[in-house]
Amino acid sequence: MHKRRGHDSGLARRRLEGFEDHISGDDSGKMSLVLCGPPERGSAVRLEKTVVYAFHPAYPTKEHEQAAARVVEMFSRQPDVEAVLLTCSCARGKAAPDSCLDIAVLVKPETLKDHGKDLGRAWDTANRTDPVFQVLRAVGKYSHVDLDFVDGLFSPGDHNWTSGPDEFELAIGNLLAYSVPLWEQGGRLQRLKDQWLPYYGEDLRRERLEMVCRFGMNNLHHIPGYVDRGLYFQSFLRLWHAFGEFLQALFIARRVYPIAYDKWVREEVEEILGMPALYAELAALFEIHHFESGEIAEKAQILEKLWGEHILEQD
Repeated sequence: MHKRRGHDSGLARRRLEGFEDHISGDDSGKMSLVLCGPPERGSAVRLEKTVVYAFHPAYPTKEHEQAAARVVEMFSRQPDVEAVLLTCSCARGKAAPDSCLDIAVLVKPETLKDHGKDLGRAWDTANRTDPVFQVLRAVGKYSHVDLDFVDGLFSPGDHNWTSGPDEFELAIGNLLAYSVPLWEQGGRLQRLKDQWLPYYGEDLRRERLEMVCRFGMNNLHHIPGYVDRGLYFQSFLRLWHAFGEFLQALFIARRVYPIAYDKWVREEVEEILGMPALYAELAALFEIHHFESGEIAEKAQILEKLWGEHILEQD
């Protein structure tokens, strides 16, 4: 009988327990993530300058649970795999039966560089032919395993005048802050957490906040001219990009990692940041009654005002 290497934390169960260091759990399986942003008026939980976000990892169906266990069984046998992590909605207890099962497989950087394509092909074959994964796909239209190989190396990606927000903070947060380790070996996962949690260095943070604000303001300030020229779809696109950059800057200003900029926005703003009043204002930005009018320019003014209140004045 083959004995698996490393430490199986017992997390391939319906109700997940665990987390270390910046994340702690109780007997109910609820997880508390310590977020080092400054306290915000109206936050549900405050501890000096620390915000605590509690979430409860859970699988929505037994098929999701069995698929996760099968993934762990497969990859824990491979010496170059350092951890298997449950991520996204299942990790935070937000998944539905039709949700995909998001898994990140942490491998050594040199392995991903030299053998990434081979790993991908082997996984594609297993995912297509293994009965456990086939059963999961039968649960719902989108219920499948969404698996990514990652090397744990984080660097700021491309962010330019028209790109919208980049994924630097998203990548760190979803892999290290909002994930559940199902299996690990060698201690590299903990070293990555020690390096990047609760947040990255202050010099880089200020540099990135200035950059995101510069690009966000550029998007907002382009909108009135586009509206005057009747370029309403471009105006809306600029508003959408500025909205994403507002969220990115909001989290950077509070030294908290985000989950997404186009999904789970209510969870992020209300539950993680503890700012329900702000969420209501953000949702109202996209309540546009007459598309070909000056409304988009008016929404841009509102977002710029929110930017000043919640980002520029806070940092």
